[in-house]
Amino acid sequence: MSLLSGDGKFLGVEWNTWKVIGWLGNVAFFSRFFVQWYASEKQKRVVVPVAFWWLSLVGSILLLLYALFYRRDSVFIFAYAFTWIPYIRNLVIHSNSAAEELKCRACGAPSAVTARYCASCGVPIDTGKSGGAS
Repeated sequence: MSLLSGDGKFLGVEWNTWKVIGWLGNVAFFSRFFVQWYASEKQKRVVVPVAFWWLSLVGSILLLLYALFYRRDSVFIFAYAFTWIPYIRNLVIHSNSAAEELKCRACGAPSAVTARYCASCGVPIDTGKSGGAS
């Protein structure tokens, strides 16, 4: 059995630009689970890294485009029509929280902007403009 048949199909599938967009959306959306799994294994706790939300956003937008312009299937369109909203919101939340996070000068552990002492080592957190945040 040949991977490329005489009628131009690859693996029995007829390919076009929209199929490639749809498959790229599937790959992006599916790969986010590996990113989340890896980050959680690395830190030995459940972690949802920012890359998870970016892959979710890219994958859902590509799949929405595929559904809108190629499949024209209302069920498929509705499945991806609104998924981008929480993905963008989580990216905004992440951006805001990263900007508000302080790091301990002694141990480098992240601390909330309202913290007076480092939760990891107990050293006072410098919240002044002298470089408490890094």
